[in-house]
Amino acid sequence: MCLGVGHPAFAFGAPKSELWGRWIKHDPKSKITIDHQVWAEFLKKYLVVNEDGINRLAYDRVSSKSKDALERYLVALENTNVDTLARPEQRAYWINLHNALTIKVVLDHYPVETIQDIDISPGFFESGPWGKKLSKIRGERLSLNDIEHRILRPIWQDPRIHYAVNCASFGCPNLLPKPFEATRMNQQLDTAARDFINHDRAVWFDGDDLGASSIYKWFSEDFGGNDRNILEHLKKYAAPNLRARLNKKRDINVYHYDWSLNGATSN
Repeated sequence: MCLGVGHPAFAFGAPKSELWGRWIKHDPKSKITIDHQVWAEFLKKYLVVNEDGINRLAYDRVSSKSKDALERYLVALENTNVDTLARPEQRAYWINLHNALTIKVVLDHYPVETIQDIDISPGFFESGPWGKKLSKIRGERLSLNDIEHRILRPIWQDPRIHYAVNCASFGCPNLLPKPFEATRMNQQLDTAARDFINHDRAVWFDGDDLGASSIYKWFSEDFGGNDRNILEHLKKYAAPNLRARLNKKRDINVYHYDWSLNGATSN
């Protein structure tokens, strides 16, 4: 997720999943769909899929025209009446909004070495951009933390959300090459989970010790609350060789997260 080991908020624990009741409204019969084509074109142009398994964003190549298009896309999402959408369409809406906002806030402050350097959140115990109200939806000001921890996590209660929301860091699950879509959501979430869990920034072995991404420590409650349940979650998406090694483990010995910006190196 989107807080770092050095984040002052960790003195009090990672953000809890706490429902913002304003956003439970939906229309289960709605056939309305949201057009994410602008976001799709942005990702196609600037997301670099690397052989090392870490997708990078070419922040330094994003043109003024593309920044303007991204801004218009975000304004279009802000002007959408999200209350009239069906639940599956809402989930795609919130994930894509979160990820596009994250990219925009990095572009607005680029160059930075880590998103943690974008210290715009209010309050003494806040840092980074996650607490800043970056968007206005249906008259409500929302932050990245609001979208993730007060909407996505509590409404859907799906640990795979952590593989979908991106925080522009090497340690984060990949920003996918295509927007999330209601009709393909489960497939996309499963793919994101498998891709991350089978990469060594999520799970690794150092001698007899098992290491895992700090995501599983920070948000342990979403993965079952203890090492045994976290391991069961990992094994669900692990490739056969990794699953066999995980079957021999009962504890996770060390956690790590790389907050380096997920920027692509220019040629």
